[in-house]
Amino acid sequence: MALVEIPYDREKAVAYAHRWAYFRNPEYFNFSGIGGDCTNFASQCIFAGSSVMNYTPVYGWYYISADRRTASWTGVRYLYDFLTSNEGTGPFGYETTINGVVPGDIVQIRFKGESSFGHTPVIVDILGEGRLDDILIAAHSNDCDCRPLSSYENAMQIRYIHIDAVRYQSV
Repeated sequence: MALVEIPYDREKAVAYAHRWAYFRNPEYFNFSGIGGDCTNFASQCIFAGSSVMNYTPVYGWYYISADRRTASWTGVRYLYDFLTSNEGTGPFGYETTINGVVPGDIVQIRFKGESSFGHTPVIVDILGEGRLDDILIAAHSNDCDCRPLSSYENAMQIRYIHIDAVRYQSV
């Protein structure tokens, strides 16, 4: 068996983000009351565009239930680590600049007064180049859709993650 690369379906990821931005998909636990639902929502969007999970214990990226999931499915830092270092099945990508992202990618925000990144919105549209006003996102925790990235006035640092493609195990 070999790993095969397929394109990430950005249209499906964005459509999912629009559909569930103000609602909760009943197939997934809502983590809003216990730390936030933003990365869970971002992972759902990425899964909608990839259709492949990585069931590697501890370091993979999957969701079976609230109690059977990896930290990368719901944790900001762990999702970043998975996407930027994944060499197995599932989506993979890399950190880039504001001009290197497209709809379906994600951003992560570190807020003033926080020591680490704590929020993961999904990019749903880009209106221009190089300006926070031009990047529109969808997110959970503080539910929103088509919100300008610039509206996060308490953002101290933003990192951009481009999802390059998806790998799956061929038979």
